[in-house]
Amino acid sequence: MRIAVLLRDRCQPKKCNTECVKYCPKVRTGVQTVVIGEKGKPEIAEPLCVGCGICVHKCPFEAIKIIGLPDELEGEIIHQYGLNGFRLYRLPVPKKGLVTGILGPNGIGKSTAFRLMSGAEIPNLGKYEEPPTKDEVLQHFAGSELKEFLEKVYRGNVRTSLKPQYVDKLPTVHKGVVRELLEKVAERMPMQEVIDMLELGDVMDRPLSELSGGELQRTAIAATILKDSDVYFFDEPSSYLDIYQRIKVARIIQELSVEKQVVVIEHDLAILDFLADNVYLVYGSEGAFGVFAQPRQVRIAINTYLDGYLREENIRFRDYPIVFEDRPPRGSWQTVSLLDFQEMECHYPSFRLKVEEGQIKVGESVGVVGPNAIGKTTFVKVLAGVIPPTEGGIMNPIKVSYKPQYINPDFEGTVHELFLVNVKDFFESGFFESEIAHPLSLKTLYEKQVQNLSGGELQRTAIALCLSRDADIYLLDEPSAYLDSNQRMETAKTIRRVMEKRGRSALVVDHDIYFLDMVSDSMMVFSGIPGREGLGQGPFDMRKGMNQFLRMVDVTFRRDNDTHRPRINKPGSRLDQEQKEKGEYYYQS
Repeated sequence: MRIAVLLRDRCQPKKCNTECVKYCPKVRTGVQTVVIGEKGKPEIAEPLCVGCGICVHKCPFEAIKIIGLPDELEGEIIHQYGLNGFRLYRLPVPKKGLVTGILGPNGIGKSTAFRLMSGAEIPNLGKYEEPPTKDEVLQHFAGSELKEFLEKVYRGNVRTSLKPQYVDKLPTVHKGVVRELLEKVAERMPMQEVIDMLELGDVMDRPLSELSGGELQRTAIAATILKDSDVYFFDEPSSYLDIYQRIKVARIIQELSVEKQVVVIEHDLAILDFLADNVYLVYGSEGAFGVFAQPRQVRIAINTYLDGYLREENIRFRDYPIVFEDRPPRGSWQTVSLLDFQEMECHYPSFRLKVEEGQIKVGESVGVVGPNAIGKTTFVKVLAGVIPPTEGGIMNPIKVSYKPQYINPDFEGTVHELFLVNVKDFFESGFFESEIAHPLSLKTLYEKQVQNLSGGELQRTAIALCLSRDADIYLLDEPSAYLDSNQRMETAKTIRRVMEKRGRSALVVDHDIYFLDMVSDSMMVFSGIPGREGLGQGPFDMRKGMNQFLRMVDVTFRRDNDTHRPRINKPGSRLDQEQKEKGEYYYQS
């Protein structure tokens, strides 16, 4: 077993007086493993490190991580970012006629693999001090499919097109309007055809800086598929999109794969299952190392991911499996009413929302579904008391805790200080540590400045803060945004578990079907014309609500025989037709 050591950016030697150096034991050679480097920070000599873990436990900032690497990965390193830096092992190889999916947690090398495969970055094969040339890289991979692929990329015989992960940065790259951007890249097909497919007609003459997240995502996808390339990389194409748009984009990518090579990173497991043919699982440790496992057929890959165990490699990358309920959806929720709301309306110059009369029961978790710009967030804001309705409203106002859709990190201080200021007593309780902090992996964030958190870190912090407040009902707007697949499942289970143990209610707006399936007891459905008028109905029991919603989307779901997870039926398949005839779009008992 070899040892890899990661020294995180949060290392602060001046504040801790380099405890890790003082307590490092001497090894057989008499040379100390941990020393102070040229930049004033500790450096760890991996060949000498015996993995005792003393430096890990002595570090007050959890900046050091020591990990055992399987011996069989010797010689398979693709890239390393400096001494004690992140390492990537193996790379996927795209195939024409198939959608190749990539599934794994954040910070484990998926986006790095895209850069290496597209030629934007050259693999250093672990030789970060003296990086090899392109010819040396090709010689290293001689006789493999990867060598043939990279050779074409380096020789300019393969053109690549990349849809980046962070589409919110697109306005900093292009300052003009959408039309100007698409005109620059339009090569493969008529621009109007793509505009119609992705419903971009209303934003063509608007500056990119004025677009919403969903509009930026669709613009980025349009720009990617307009380019005449051989290989297309899509990094998280479903982010910011509602379920309607996600399925539409999935179908567009599938059509593209018939004639091109396509690789997709996706965290929405239902969409990945619907979209991909083969999937590479990526395992490892966040920020430390990542390993691409051998490709698997999409169903087997997702089931393996949920199980947390790679049988062929004999590697367990999660301590427990993720389990879905195999029972039919619950009927009516048999408790007293917590919140009753009258029929209400919200009027705006260009949009009108109507929500029918309904009630939320004590202990009930209500999922909210519907397209973007249909009024879901407006309804949540009315319940939270952020905005008043034009007509109607809440009949029995109660105490709420609200996590908004867009989180503004305006707190000046660390995550630890944020919780102390807002929920000190609950933050110091054992319940918070075991039921919220541990499953949401908050401990590593405590010393970070709130304003410096990434999107996923900020989301987990906001969810934890929302669940920590004392309230009768918890309102969470798109809690799965920025989270990877594993974090989404953990968050869904955390919300559900906190509601059950504290006897509280929740209303959760989201677009991830797996997330809603795990967290919801009942369902509210929003329909109408996006950006013009919306209608909210429910809560319904899960079967009725999901059937109504999926009928609008025109897709049917079934349960996987092994994991009981929801799976989208292939359009026009025998099962799809049978379920539509019976009106059972969700899944059959």
